[in-house]
Amino acid sequence: MKLLQWVRSILYIVQVTVAMPVLGLAFAPWAIFSKRGAYRACKTYAAWVMWSARWLIGLRCEVRGTVPDGEVLVAAKHQSFLDILMIFHALPRAKFIMKREVLWTPVIGQYAKRMGMIAVNRGKRGQAITKMMADVNAGRVEPGQLVIYSQGTRVAPGLSAPYKVGTAVLYDQMGQVCVPVATNAGHFWPRRGLYRKPGLAVVEFLEPIEPGLDKRSFMARLEEEVESRSNALLHEAGWRPVVTA
Repeated sequence: MKLLQWVRSILYIVQVTVAMPVLGLAFAPWAIFSKRGAYRACKTYAAWVMWSARWLIGLRCEVRGTVPDGEVLVAAKHQSFLDILMIFHALPRAKFIMKREVLWTPVIGQYAKRMGMIAVNRGKRGQAITKMMADVNAGRVEPGQLVIYSQGTRVAPGLSAPYKVGTAVLYDQMGQVCVPVATNAGHFWPRRGLYRKPGLAVVEFLEPIEPGLDKRSFMARLEEEVESRSNALLHEAGWRPVVTA
């Protein structure tokens, strides 16, 4: 049975990989002249990835909680490429803060530029935060939901990584509500490897954190809520930590 799931996983990866440039080219004439076209292309791809996952590898995708539709800061847990697509598809007008290297990726990079995503150099934290805030304050980020991955990278289930100060800076200086997001997507769609597990991948929008907290209190609350809920979703999915002797 597992061999069959391996075969399905590989077929799935092949078809979603092919679908990206196909849809990218199909929507290019519209996307060149309209950001709406660029958004529609990416939302179509995200929908295809989730829909085809259900019938090809037995992986269903579910969004829980209240999806924000105004100008808010979204601070999300990041375990997998899948949680990016689920969040992007759910939000009306998502703007991701992402690592600069993504801009060099074929198709993804071109569409990210067209939609006005904010790219930062993760190796230079001070400069990255300064540029990030400059882009926001200069009005380059249009109204919508600004999404940041607070740990700055994908973190596999069972591993830990510090929450970075950039989220607190945005929360403090923008004065907006922050919506935490938890997920268990990494249990089904790992950071590395070809195998995709069947089951229910969840992205959950949690209770908003109102503006006004000091940075230390905000970061402590954000980390506690996101980590505890993500762990609960992982256990719900059947994940258990690996016990070593």
